Parts: sequence; C-alpha cells; structure tokens
Amino acid sequence: MQSYKNIAIIPARGGSKRIPRKNVKPFLGKPIIAYSIEAALQSGLFSEVMVSTDDKEIAEIANQLGAQVPFFRSPQTANDYATIGEVVEEVLLRYQQHGSIFDNVCCLLATAPFITKERIREAYEKMLTEHYEAVFPIVRFSYPIQRALRIDNGKVLMFHPEHFAKRSQDLEPAYHDSGQFYWMRVAEFMKQKRFFAQNTGAIILSETEVQDIDTEEDWKLAELKYRLLNE
Repeated sequence: MQSYKNIAIIPARGGSKRIPRKNVKPFLGKPIIAYSIEAALQSGLFSEVMVSTDDKEIAEIANQLGAQVPFFRSPQTANDYATIGEVVEEVLLRYQQHGSIFDNVCCLLATAPFITKERIREAYEKMLTEHYEAVFPIVRFSYPIQRALRIDNGKVLMFHPEHFAKRSQDLEPAYHDSGQFYWMRVAEFMKQKRFFAQNTGAIILSETEVQDIDTEEDWKLAELKYRLLNE
C-alpha cells in the first residue's frame, strides 16, 4: 500500500454543558480522551497525533498521554457554535503555515472510548483500496426507521404510514453515524469543510461497539458496555 502522510486530530474543548469537564472526566480509571489518543498512537498510521483544545489542563493531559498540542484554538473555534469542520480546517491551515502538509486526516472524537486501532486501520484501508474520499464507522438502527412515530396534538402518528403493514425484513436497513472517528483525504476536506463527500464509504459496527455519551446515565451505560466487551 502506498505510503501517505496522515494526521490525527482530536477536538477537545474545555467547556461542556451537560457533563462538566467531559473530555477529561475519568472513564474506568483514566481520562476518557486517553482512549482516542491511545488508539490513534497504537494504529501506527499517523505522523502526528494532535489535540485541538482551548484548555490548559486538557493540553497537559494530552501531552502526558503522548499527543501533541502545538497551539491552542482561536476564540472563533473555541465557542459553543464552532463545528468540527471549522476546528479541523483551522488545525490543517496552522500546520500548513509551518510547512507541514498532510495527505489524509482522521478526526477522532475525544469522548469515544470504543475506538480501537483495528477499526481505525480498517476504515483507512477501505478508503485507500476502494478509492473513497472519506470513510467513517456507522451502525444500523435497531428498529426500522420507516416505522418511526411522531406526536401531533397528543395523537400518535406514523411518519410513513404506507409502511404500516410491511414486514420488518422487507424494509431497507438504515444506519447512523457511530460518533467515533472520520477519515478523509485532506484535499477533499478543504473543499467540503466537513467529513462527508459525494464519494464516501463506511465500515459497519455492531451496537455493542457504540454508545452516545451525552448524559451521566449514558456515561454509566458506556462503562458497563465497555466492561462487557473487554472482560
């Protein structure tokens, strides 16, 4: 396989409303960001593993774990409304200013302890061998979205009533983003400014490998699931 220069970027802002200090909160004994940093380093795919942050404590923890924090975020990308695309674009441009040009970028979320080096490699190889511009992990919805319900003035209605009598196995499977990491070719990313292109592929994860962590209850569930997977 041809050799490319790759960068891993882990966005980790200091402010977190729903779970305070979420990015460095202990997850089964170590800061949750450690799982993403370790998976990136252990994959052996990156010439640079960096954390984009506006927070001194996060920067110190990232450095202790082996990641680089060569600069802090600008005020424009450290607010509540900055997108991941804007954060990654800022990082790539700052590196370019110092003469570091990368072929591919992988953005890893800081609160995704189920990330593994094997899945990072799998997605990367898929992007290269199948000639995609971007690849990220997805997971199948556990229930057919064609039977989704809504509430209108207290009444339960179907979004797609035409599917009411259809068997589940006859409905097309639907998937959603696993919320873990995103690979993309840098040239295409700089055009799109987001981790999605017309030519995007995916690897499919099982539900046991995925857990959104937005609340304290989510956090506890993720720890239980992680123990089950790794014990």
